[in-house]
Amino acid sequence: MPSATAPRVTGSPSDRTRYDRATGGLTAPLAVVDLRAFDANAADLVRRARGKPVRVASKSVRCRALLERVLARDGFSGVLAFTLAEALWLARSGVEDVLLAYPSTDRAGFAELTSDAKLARAVTVMIDDPAQLALVESARAGREVVRVCLELDTSLRLLGGRVRLGALRSPVYAPERLAELARSVGRRPGVRLVGLMAYEAHVAGVGDAPAGHPVRARAVRLMQAAARRELAVRRAEAVAAVRAVADLEFVNGGGTGSVQHTAAEAAVTEVAAGSGLFVPRLFDDFTSFRGRPAALFALPVVRRPGVGVVTVLGGGYPASGAPGRDRLPVPHLPAGLRLAPREGAGEVQTPLLGQAADDLLIGDKVWFRHAKAGELCERFAVLHLVDGDRVTETVPTYRGEGYAFL
Repeated sequence: MPSATAPRVTGSPSDRTRYDRATGGLTAPLAVVDLRAFDANAADLVRRARGKPVRVASKSVRCRALLERVLARDGFSGVLAFTLAEALWLARSGVEDVLLAYPSTDRAGFAELTSDAKLARAVTVMIDDPAQLALVESARAGREVVRVCLELDTSLRLLGGRVRLGALRSPVYAPERLAELARSVGRRPGVRLVGLMAYEAHVAGVGDAPAGHPVRARAVRLMQAAARRELAVRRAEAVAAVRAVADLEFVNGGGTGSVQHTAAEAAVTEVAAGSGLFVPRLFDDFTSFRGRPAALFALPVVRRPGVGVVTVLGGGYPASGAPGRDRLPVPHLPAGLRLAPREGAGEVQTPLLGQAADDLLIGDKVWFRHAKAGELCERFAVLHLVDGDRVTETVPTYRGEGYAFL
């Protein structure tokens, strides 16, 4: 069985040459975004969205310059933010349409939102419980109307609900319950229902071709096919039920791994995606699309402990989610390197094994891919934007601008 730390997608020697040449005067550790790959991935998301606008998920980018770059493209419209503080910051920075993807208890943020007409026009907050509405009102400091979006639970439930497949997000599963929640919004002054969101994480974010696990892959594909069929019917019923209560400006759904399937539903007006811009390691396990790795980080070789081994500085950048080796970064270039099973990616040093190690010298760069997308930006203050074999611009990440929203 292949090691979970072995890369599924290998880069070409010419890519390594380009990246090394572009960053030859820079000291690693460092992070880059290949603009040609980034733009190609953006174009592919638009193609798969089948004419429906793509709302870019900011948590998977975490860099204002790149958010602005993708929002300037035809086919993208609006941001899907991950905290209220971030949503307000983006709105103050000029983003005119920000949907907060998760409920918030940020009282200071709600006080600001209700006191500023520009922010109130730009930001839509998420709820799935009347108690969240009550919190918004208790934090109110001004008279601005708060735009509200409802979230529908998209999980697949089997055996009378005894088996539940999907992320533990909204508690609202049935269309009639969502309509009840919509009516509760309508009864409250100071808030206005404008949208509905239904994110199918078990389809959009779970790869259907895990390496070395053919039986599991078959099971995932069967589950996802059943989930898509069930959700298409229930989502349409939910949208109809809520539209009978209030006019909706948008119905948001999907994610990078399910863009084309979700966009095909008539009830959905827009799709969300973000990881598909960077194409991190976890998205190698999808058969529905093939992107180009665009975000990479380089670590310098600092030791040569023996034959077939080098050690690089840093590298302990695990991704969030259920702990496992698939959450570790993987060496990408040069090809033929792998993490040491007993050490993985270390806090201050990472040993790498493989024949390719014998061709590396002290000071050479090894290029890695993160398991997830935007979390890479929490490790670096800047991203070097590479076009061909040149760095054309160096831009700050959220962290580089002094923000760590989560």
